Amino acid sequence: MMLNRDVELIDGEPVAYIRPIRALVMADLHLGYEAVMAKRGMLLPQANLRAILSSIDNATKVKEVSTVIVNGDIKNDFSTVDQAEFNELYDFCNHVKALGLKIVLIKGNHDNFVERYRDAFKFEVHAQEAKIGGFFFFHGEEMPSSSGKLMVMGHEHPAIGVYDAAGRLEKLKCFLYGKYRGSNLLVLPAMNYFSSGTAVNIEPKGNLLSPLLKRTGANGMEAIALGYGSTLSFGKVRNLRKIAASRSGMHESRHHN
Repeated sequence: MMLNRDVELIDGEPVAYIRPIRALVMADLHLGYEAVMAKRGMLLPQANLRAILSSIDNATKVKEVSTVIVNGDIKNDFSTVDQAEFNELYDFCNHVKALGLKIVLIKGNHDNFVERYRDAFKFEVHAQEAKIGGFFFFHGEEMPSSSGKLMVMGHEHPAIGVYDAAGRLEKLKCFLYGKYRGSNLLVLPAMNYFSSGTAVNIEPKGNLLSPLLKRTGANGMEAIALGYGSTLSFGKVRNLRKIAASRSGMHESRHHN
């Protein structure tokens, strides 16, 4: 799906392709997630890294790529680099390098201490934000200090909430696309396999994660959802919010009756 002449969303994948700089952009990988959850007593299948590498492979088959930009939170643990994170970071970098691609990391709030492996793993690191080829990338846990012809943000883990006929809520990861202070703004879904995300059409803006969206809200943005191997625009968040509210109200009415 083409957003504009410079930016394309790879069908069915949580990545964007920036054509002028031949870059794949992704956010919130949270490598090592399963190991961290296992320490908390929750056993998960080892699916995250495999899904991430599959998305990269699928994208590089259809687009001419020279760079992978990770727009924050390549790892999961706040306080250190867990052994599982190190192992998965090593495997991720080796896989991407084997494809002949450069790796650029925009540090996020989970990426403490990751720069100690910059030279060994041969990736480029920027603190919180960077302008590359006129495009401005920032993770999103802080307000941006600049802008560009396109601003790209992670951190929020956006999703839309959809109610089925039985009133059950299903979340679909989504991109958000709109404007911020005259620039186009693209908010990336979480690359992490296990992250269901924040339902931006259901949660009030005060419950959103990023300070930018807490300030502006997401109602004026277009939600472009991922699901069942496709990428599809669901229109403006404000309209999805109205639909979700009416469906929720109908379900509550049936439940009480």
